[in-house]
Amino acid sequence: MDLKLKDQRVLVTGASRGIGLTIALAFAREGAKPILVARNQANLDKALARFAQAGHAAPQTVLLDLGVSGSSEALGAQVGEVDILVNNAGAIPGGDIEAVGEARWREAWELKVLGYINMTRVFLPAMQKRGRGVICNIIGLAGAMPRADYICGSTGNAALMAFTHAIGGDSLKQGVRVFGINPAPTRSDRMQGLLEQQATKLLGDAQRWRELTGRYPMGRLAEPDEIAELAVFCSSPLCSYLSGSVINVEGGQMYATSAK
Repeated sequence: MDLKLKDQRVLVTGASRGIGLTIALAFAREGAKPILVARNQANLDKALARFAQAGHAAPQTVLLDLGVSGSSEALGAQVGEVDILVNNAGAIPGGDIEAVGEARWREAWELKVLGYINMTRVFLPAMQKRGRGVICNIIGLAGAMPRADYICGSTGNAALMAFTHAIGGDSLKQGVRVFGINPAPTRSDRMQGLLEQQATKLLGDAQRWRELTGRYPMGRLAEPDEIAELAVFCSSPLCSYLSGSVINVEGGQMYATSAK
C-alpha cells in the first residue's frame, strides 16, 4: 500500500530511541525524510546506526533539549517548515502525589506538556498558511485511564488529550490535521524502569518487573512497531478525515471486565 508519504519532511521529537525512533524508521520505509530531535548525542548516534543497518539514508538530526524555554522557536528557525510533526519527547516519572515533588513535576511538564504545546505553537501557523500539514501527538494511556501511582503522567496526558481535541477540532478549517495516540505501556528502557519502580513497591524486588506484564492484554507490553505503524498510517493522506481524535491503543483493557 502506497501511503503517499514520499519526500515528506517529518519532524520527530524524542526520536533517538523507543517509540520515537521506531516512528522515524517507519516513516523512512515509506520514503519520507525524517528529522530526528533528541537531547542526548550518544543516543542520536545509535539512532543513526539503526538507520544505516536498515539501509536508509542518514536522516537530519538535531541535538536539543525541548524542556528549555525558547528551544521550540530555535528548532523552528533551524529546520524550517515541515509536512508532519510528531510530538513524542517526554519522560514523566512514576510515583504517587507524595513521591513526585514540585520541582520534578515541573521539569517533566516543561518537556512533555509545554513541549508539545510550544512545538504546536511554532509549527502550526506555517501549516495553516499553506493549507496542509499533520501533527501527531504521542500521549499515553494514563490520560484516559488515570492512576494514582502515575499521577504526574496521568494529569499531564489528560491535559494533552484535551489540547489535541481542541486544536484538532478547529485546525481542519485551514487544512491541517491534529490527532493523538495513547499507547498502552510499550516495551522500552523507560517502561522497564517504571515497572521496576512498581515491582519494588509491590513485590519488594525491582528484578521481578517482568511478573507485572502479565496484567496487560496478551500478557505482554505493546511493541513499538505497533504504535509506529499506526502513527504513520494516520499521518498519511489515506487517513485524511481524522482530526481531533485521540486513539487508545490498549488491547481492549479499558473495556475488559477486570478494568470495570
